[in-house]
Amino acid sequence: MTVIAPTARPAPLRAHDFPAGTPLNAFFAWNEARWRRDRRYTIACDLFQLYQRFWGDEEGIPICVSQIAIRPVVRWRFRSHIILSPTALAAAREISPGGHDGPVVAAAHRLVTSLLASIGSAKPDTHAAVFGAFEELSRFVDLAALARLRPRSTKPLPSPERRKILVIKLSALGDFVQALGPAAAIRRHHAADEITLLTTPAFAALGQQSGFFDNIAIDRRPGPLDISGWLALRRALRNGAFNRVYDLQTSDRSSLYAWLFLPGHRPEWSGVARHCSHPHANLGRHPQHTIDKQAEQLLMAGIYPTPLPACQASSRPLPAGLDQRAFFLLIPGSSSRHSEKRWPAKHYGVLAQRLIAATGTLPVIVGARGEEPLAAEIRARCPDAIDLVGRTELTGLIDLADAAVFTVGNDTGATHIAAAGGHPVVVLFSDASDPRRCAPRGHEIRVLTSPRLDRLPVSQVFSEVMQAARSLMRSPAGAHTDSNMWV
Repeated sequence: MTVIAPTARPAPLRAHDFPAGTPLNAFFAWNEARWRRDRRYTIACDLFQLYQRFWGDEEGIPICVSQIAIRPVVRWRFRSHIILSPTALAAAREISPGGHDGPVVAAAHRLVTSLLASIGSAKPDTHAAVFGAFEELSRFVDLAALARLRPRSTKPLPSPERRKILVIKLSALGDFVQALGPAAAIRRHHAADEITLLTTPAFAALGQQSGFFDNIAIDRRPGPLDISGWLALRRALRNGAFNRVYDLQTSDRSSLYAWLFLPGHRPEWSGVARHCSHPHANLGRHPQHTIDKQAEQLLMAGIYPTPLPACQASSRPLPAGLDQRAFFLLIPGSSSRHSEKRWPAKHYGVLAQRLIAATGTLPVIVGARGEEPLAAEIRARCPDAIDLVGRTELTGLIDLADAAVFTVGNDTGATHIAAAGGHPVVVLFSDASDPRRCAPRGHEIRVLTSPRLDRLPVSQVFSEVMQAARSLMRSPAGAHTDSNMWV
C-alpha cells in the first residue's frame, strides 16, 4: 500500500487556481465553504492530486483516466489525504495511449484534459468543457460512488432512451421572458427528450408559443394551508416520472418542490434545492444578473452556451392599421405597486409627438388592463398615437414587438418582451430597481437611469432613441441574430 504522506502531498486544487469570477472559481469556493461537497468537486480534487503526484513520470494522465474509468487508484480518502492501491496503480501504469479506446476511457480522458486546461483560464468555454465532460462520464460511471471515502467504479442506473425533463418557471413576466434563453439551451441539449414546463396560468400560452416545450403543466401555487392543492401538485410531479428538473425559478417555493417527490425516487435537480444533484454552486449568485445567473446554473449542469432570450412570433395578423405602417411601441406602465418605476405619461406624450416628426413612424401604446389612464394622457399630447392598452394578450405583444421598429418603456415585463423581439429598446430605470441585475438584454438595449424618473428630461430620452434608431439603420439586416450568445 502506498500512502501519500502529508509532507510529500502535492498542493490541493483550490478556488484560487481559477481566475476570480469564473465558473470553476465559484464552484470550488462554494464547495470549500461546505461540509457536504459536490461529487464532481471531490473527483476533480482526486484527479489533480494524482496528476501532480505522477506527472513527472509522464504517467499522470493515464493514472487519472484509470481512476475514473477503469479501476480506482485511490483506495481510501480522508479530507485531502489519499491512500493508493498498489495493484490498481500497477495496472494503471500499463495503460497505453491506444490500448483502451472505448467510450468510457474517451470520456474520462476528456474530463482529465479539460480540467487541466481550465486551471488558470478565464475562458468560459474551458470551464464549460469540464462540466460537460462530467455529464458525459456520468453516462458510464456512477460519480457518487466514485466520490465516496472508498471510491468504487460502478455503472449508473440505466437511463431511458427518451428522458423526461421538467423546467420550472412560475413568475413574473420579465423573469419568465429572461428564462426563454435558458429554455432554448435546454431544448437544444435535450433535443431527443420530452420537456414539460411547470408554470402559472398567466404564462402557459407564452410557454406554448415559444416552441421549447412538449407539454405545459399548470401550478396553481397552493397556499400554506391548501392541503388538497399540495397533494394534487405532488401527484402531478410524481406521476410525471421526470429524470431531471431544471428549476429556473430558484425560489424557496420551487426548491420545496424537490421534496414533494419523496418518499421514492427524486430526479436529478439543477437549482438551489438542498442536496440537489446539480447545484448552482456560487456563493455570490444573488447579485448576478438574472440571465448570467441562469446561464451559469446551466453551465454547471453541462449545458453551454445559453442564448439571450428570444420570443417566437406567430403568423397572426397585426391589429388593423399596423400591418402596412412602420411603428414603435411605448410602454408607460409598470406594476401598480411600484409607481416610482414609471416615467410620467405626459413625458411619453411629448416624446411620441417629437418622434413622429423626426422618424415618421407611428406610436403604439401597449400595457395591461388598468393602465388606460396612462394611454389617455399620452394621447392628449399626441392624438396620432394608437391605444392598445388592455387589448393585447402576451402572445399578441410578442407579435407587435417583432414588427416594431423600436420600443421605449419602463422597467416592466412588457419591455423584456420587446427586448426579446430583437429590435432596439430604450428602457428607463429609477432607483427602485438595479439594471445591473435585471435590465433587459438584446441586440440594441439602451438603459437610461435617474434616481427619480420624473426628473428624467424628454430631450435625453429622445436623444437616446434617435441614436438607437440610427444604429439600427447602420446595422446590416439580420445582424441582431448573430450576436445573441451568452459568453
